[in-house]
Amino acid sequence: MNLTSEKLPKNPFYTSISQYVAKHQKFFQWRKENTGTNMDHYSHAALVDKALQLLKERIRRGDALAYFLRGQLYFEEAWYEEALEQFEDIKDKDHQATYQLGVMYYDGLGTTADAEKGVDYMKRILDSPCPKARHLKFAAAFNLGRAYYEGKGVNQSDEEAERLWLFAADNGNPKASVKAQSILGLYYSTKEPKELEKAFYWHSEACGNGNLESQGALGLMYFYGEGIHQDTDAALQCLREAAERGNIYAQGNLVEYYYKMKFYTKCVTFSKRIADYEVHDIPMIAQVTDCLPEFINRGIAMASFYYARCLQLGLGITKDEATANNYYSKACHLNPALANELHSLVIHQRI
Repeated sequence: MNLTSEKLPKNPFYTSISQYVAKHQKFFQWRKENTGTNMDHYSHAALVDKALQLLKERIRRGDALAYFLRGQLYFEEAWYEEALEQFEDIKDKDHQATYQLGVMYYDGLGTTADAEKGVDYMKRILDSPCPKARHLKFAAAFNLGRAYYEGKGVNQSDEEAERLWLFAADNGNPKASVKAQSILGLYYSTKEPKELEKAFYWHSEACGNGNLESQGALGLMYFYGEGIHQDTDAALQCLREAAERGNIYAQGNLVEYYYKMKFYTKCVTFSKRIADYEVHDIPMIAQVTDCLPEFINRGIAMASFYYARCLQLGLGITKDEATANNYYSKACHLNPALANELHSLVIHQRI
């Protein structure tokens, strides 16, 4: 598994920059004068600039929270060097800044990656007795578990990763790390020996708490009877709901199902849309859906292969071998192992 960091958890004292800015009458007046009642009529860049002006004014008046909000705005705009500098300035006064520094140093955002430094910041959050750090502890534990799993900044240890993830998951608590709940599901389904019943339990907990990755994973577990009795109806319900919410891997698996069921027109329509994503789209999709990039990759590769197969044979679409070869090549480029596996099924006349 190639994991990603847990996003900054919501703070009971801080919801979002937009809500913070909207509390100020000056912002409402400026919005009315420049945009009328529809915010979409004004550019995002202008809104960001106005937010920065208001935050600068709040900082001048001594508003401590505004320092963090400015750093977070930089972070959300991917101005990582500016965010890093802002968070460094307030790290001893703001636990959220400390948390974000841990993420940035570990992932190399705005600076050279330094996993040991990232781990140190996460440990500070986890060990802090301050009540204002409480909402960050589950997320910090997830990130530390990731470090132990990957062996970066610490000695590799699956056992310690599992311990930290179990703490972060907090028995399925929706206010804990839902990402940890989902990753436990993936961990138990991929470790040797596999513990599929545990995997199903954790994916169920994460799905119940809104996790999109786990909703798709549950669909596949129902489909193949892994960790639970086989149930095609439940599988399709999970996969379709996950697909509608943007789970690309669930979409890819539905493409495969439609092909095998000979719903070729549906297969073509669905697969074409997914297959037209490019490699550079994957990070954006991962950020929006919080799904792991490797599974997004597999979903696009799967859709590309089956779309190519339909084009090659003229199933549900006019036969076009030249375009089919382009999509076969795309599948091979995206995920050589998966493309080879599917090609083997073609050779053995299984698809």
